[in-house]
Amino acid sequence: MTTANKLTLLRVFMIPLMVIVLYLEPLKVQTEFLNMTWSTIIFSVLFVLASLTDFLDGYIARKYNQITTFGKFLDPIADKVLVFTALLHLMMVMPNRVPLWTVMIILVREFMVTGVRLLAVEKGTVIAASKWGKYKTASTMVAIIILLFNDFGLTSLNANLVWIGNIVYYIAVFFTIYSGWDYLYKNRQVILESV
Repeated sequence: MTTANKLTLLRVFMIPLMVIVLYLEPLKVQTEFLNMTWSTIIFSVLFVLASLTDFLDGYIARKYNQITTFGKFLDPIADKVLVFTALLHLMMVMPNRVPLWTVMIILVREFMVTGVRLLAVEKGTVIAASKWGKYKTASTMVAIIILLFNDFGLTSLNANLVWIGNIVYYIAVFFTIYSGWDYLYKNRQVILESV
């Protein structure tokens, strides 16, 4: 098994661990660190570590020519499950900042892109990631990390600073919508040929 695939599997195993720590009663103790409980600190740190494995496995796979069919299959699934685990958690603990409709937009976009990719593969076409998709991924990860870590204490200094995390999150939602539209538009021929 390649190093890149090992990192992908590590990310897959970290996701249920993230969920488990949220349910462990001994970890639901409030700390002075950013007004977080031990369970949310561990959840958030695991999210950051899992996100780093996402960057590392892609880098290693490309640099050392470790691109495999297994990696192509599992890596995007692990990425999506990781992001949705964090988003669903945030939606439950701060529904006013991460409303259901935004999570649904992100979810629908991911299913749509995956569906178009499957249609393209069936026709022997490989669709490369666009710059808009990369902006979407980067802004989503940054937004999730800001929200998971309670705005890094900015809101405790001044409650009005809540807009910083909110703006970054809605920038991610914007890139989600725009990259989805761009993806559909650029690959409309693949879709139309499949109708």
